[in-house]
Amino acid sequence: MSDIRPFPNAPQIKLDPRRILIGFGVLMIAIGLFSGIYQVPAESVAVVQRFGGYLKTEDPGLHIKLPWGIDQITLVEVLRQQKLEFGFGTRGATNPYQYSQDYRDQEEEKNMVTGDLNTALVEWVVQYHISDPVAYVFNFREPLPTLRDLSQAVMREVVGDRTVDEVLTIGRQEMETKCAERLRELVIALSMGVRIDQIQLGNINPPADVQASFSDVNRAKQEKESTINKASGEYYQIIPRAKGEADQKIKAAEGYVAKRVNEAEGDAARFKSVLAEYLKAPEVTKQRLYLETMSEVLAQVPGKIILDEKASSFLPLMNLRQAAPQKIPAPAAR
Repeated sequence: MSDIRPFPNAPQIKLDPRRILIGFGVLMIAIGLFSGIYQVPAESVAVVQRFGGYLKTEDPGLHIKLPWGIDQITLVEVLRQQKLEFGFGTRGATNPYQYSQDYRDQEEEKNMVTGDLNTALVEWVVQYHISDPVAYVFNFREPLPTLRDLSQAVMREVVGDRTVDEVLTIGRQEMETKCAERLRELVIALSMGVRIDQIQLGNINPPADVQASFSDVNRAKQEKESTINKASGEYYQIIPRAKGEADQKIKAAEGYVAKRVNEAEGDAARFKSVLAEYLKAPEVTKQRLYLETMSEVLAQVPGKIILDEKASSFLPLMNLRQAAPQKIPAPAAR
């Protein structure tokens, strides 16, 4: 058979195995150098694993690791406070476990039964940060879903121990404190590598079917409190004034008593002094008392005339008390 070539004018290409091996080696070295350099952000640390086992923890900055999957890097944000939302969701979150993506799951999360077998819709937020990156990476396969389940269990336990009135009104702060304490105990006991900063309750409402009735009850309670406060204000306004008037009258009565006592004591002392003088000279004292009494009595009698008993007549003395003659007006000219 003749040697027939499909493209007789095509140039001959010769493959050099040595060059191929050299090129492949250079490519592998470049890939290794590129994949062996990594950077840790400022708010994170890197947990380095070699062949799947823990090797070390690197701080923020530029670092080198063994390539081709020998060393694996897990970045853990330890300086950032993160949160989990229950019953609602804030859009735009970078953490996929921050809230339930399905609306039906959110409704199921916030639907709870209270201790008196009523229903309440409770929304809350768990704020936490990662305190132990090694425990966070190695102790749980999915730490955030586990933390979400624990948070729901704790909240349902706390809500189930209280009445619906406590959940809706006065029990918010106490529930937040109790949930935070209980959840901290659980994550420490399980060595999850996270620290619970705080738990904040959001909207707490009764179910939509009975929300109007609960609103009426709350409105009535607010009106009751307003009436009580108004009555208390009037009470604290009237009672102090009445007490002040009573104290004033008591002080006036006490002053009057003291005055009368002092006057009585003065009269008694004066009587005793007169009695002592009377005992010394009775006639003189009688005469003096008579004259003093007559001077006080006669001073109040108008138009009085005092005569000596030997006077023969008092008519000449009457002119002394005649009024001046009145002037008769002249008749008017005609």
